[in-house]
Amino acid sequence: MTATAHRPSTLPARVRQQEDIVTSPLARRVLAVARIVIGSYFVWAFLDKLFGLGFTTAPERSVLAGGTPAQGYINNAIADDQPLKSLYQTLFANPFGDAIFMLGLLGIGVAMLVGAGVRIAAVSGVLLMLFMYLVALPWVGEHGTNPVLDSHWMEAMLLLIPAVTLAGDTWGAGRWWARTSIVQRFPVLR
Repeated sequence: MTATAHRPSTLPARVRQQEDIVTSPLARRVLAVARIVIGSYFVWAFLDKLFGLGFTTAPERSVLAGGTPAQGYINNAIADDQPLKSLYQTLFANPFGDAIFMLGLLGIGVAMLVGAGVRIAAVSGVLLMLFMYLVALPWVGEHGTNPVLDSHWMEAMLLLIPAVTLAGDTWGAGRWWARTSIVQRFPVLR
């Protein structure tokens, strides 16, 4: 009969780090770059919609000029034959929808850039990508390059990969964030 040693509950649990999951230093750097790229993508979308930098948002349609990003997307960019358009118009084509859309873009982007709160940003971002996919299903109406998949799937994956690999630890504030009392208490915030 063997005795099993138990760690006393008074000792803090070891904080899991990226090196526990990804052993290759090159892979950790590539994951950090992926995290920074997707974070930059979301922050750029926020800035373009806020200031109307002329890429996807014309200056006269910017938030600062009175534009409504979620309402504009749902009401104008989505074809009327999309089955969920009216549901999305009811739920999100309003000032509340605009506010959560803009805050979501900024929060997801900043968390990914900084490397702290990457898990919650990934979940939020995947939900945003899911909603954007469902409101413009690729097999309805004009077809894109694929009848099932579109760029929202890739963006969702690029959000999930840094979250599950703790990519905020490399070139980010992930290690520091993991040691905070709030993350120790609620690891989902990692």
